[in-house]
Amino acid sequence: MIGDSLRLAPRVAAHRSTTAHLGAAYPFVSDGGLGGRGVVVGRDMAGSAFAFDPFELYRQGMLTSPNMIVCGQIGRGKSAFVKTYLWRQSLFGRRSWVIDPKGEYGSLAAAWGVTPIRLAPGGDVRLNPLDLPSALPVTAGGRPGADEADRRRMDLLGALGAACLARPVRAVERAAIEIALTSLARTGSDGLRRRRCADAPGGPPTLPEVVDALLDPDPIAAQAIGFDAATLAAESRELALELRRLVRGDLRGMFDGPTSPDIALDASLVVLDLSAVYASDALGILIACATAWLEGARARIDGARGTLIVVDEAWAILSDISVARWLQSSWKLARAYGVSNIAVLHRLSDLRAAGAEGSEQAGLAGGLLSDSETRVIYAQAPGEVEAAREALSLTTTERDLLPRLGRGVALWKVADRSFLVRHILSASETALVDTDAAMVPPVA
Repeated sequence: MIGDSLRLAPRVAAHRSTTAHLGAAYPFVSDGGLGGRGVVVGRDMAGSAFAFDPFELYRQGMLTSPNMIVCGQIGRGKSAFVKTYLWRQSLFGRRSWVIDPKGEYGSLAAAWGVTPIRLAPGGDVRLNPLDLPSALPVTAGGRPGADEADRRRMDLLGALGAACLARPVRAVERAAIEIALTSLARTGSDGLRRRRCADAPGGPPTLPEVVDALLDPDPIAAQAIGFDAATLAAESRELALELRRLVRGDLRGMFDGPTSPDIALDASLVVLDLSAVYASDALGILIACATAWLEGARARIDGARGTLIVVDEAWAILSDISVARWLQSSWKLARAYGVSNIAVLHRLSDLRAAGAEGSEQAGLAGGLLSDSETRVIYAQAPGEVEAAREALSLTTTERDLLPRLGRGVALWKVADRSFLVRHILSASETALVDTDAAMVPPVA
């Protein structure tokens, strides 16, 4: 009977194909992996170990951007992956700096032997987001030396101003910011006429000084752009009063002075804990200030190339167009600064929801995705699958897998290649990443 059934079976002609075509026909089966250099994440579906390091892949020419986006439903393992990824990277001498809006990285910091920097309104710790070194790496279209630092300060203040005003900064307001920074560069708080920079007495400008300079502009500089000082002050007063919220309003005590001197920047892990303001409507603005401070602090540390910068709850910074524009500019500087930025989201529709279709805000959010060649996607709700398919150009197989991925399993899109990877935790790492303690009843 077996012989008869074989004779009756239809014959299928043999098919020849290249291994490249077979990789598309049989995803997750015939791919050769990314090599063995880097942090071991877990195992791919083919059963082999899966290792990843953006800096190594960049050197090999397999990536053109070291940035990463991690997204997934709550409880599917994205937070566990990010924390253990940073922990394992420390074995390779990598530094990790984390913006932690919910205060979830305390156990990781404790295991690392460091104390998180906790920022709170009216607190004792202050970070100066304008504290940039006198010379930053020159990027495409950038200018050398202090000019680049000045440009970054201008960009940040413009983004903060637009976010606080809930409208674009007007041309006269941008000019007022430039005049304020210029006057502070020439005149210190002691009245001496000198260049204020990170390497000079007096240090870099602070937000309170900028607000004061906006309310009382330099008369000569104002006259140079066709205004008297009183008129320029009136034109920029709304901007100054909104920025004043960070200085003397409900958000004071975090970014309203020189950086606290006792902050240990030489630690291999720096955690900025913003949980005290997680419910604030200004969370995105505060994350932007924290990101700016990290940028300046990292630039002044020798050997800081190869730093991993994590922005958790990145949806908050994408919700405002001006702050989103600032974040994208930081993303584009990753190669010049030698850092890998990691944005953590719950779902890819957070990017699409950043603005109406075709709007600049939606374009900026999409640009952030384009500037992140590594995308780690944990399980998505069925209603999110189509947004993920459009954002990542997923195949039918990849799209259908997303809602069915188990805990700890993620679809990795690395440049133009795809992998299905199960993240593996060691026994000691499990305690570091446990975020379910509040959901587990105590043992009687």
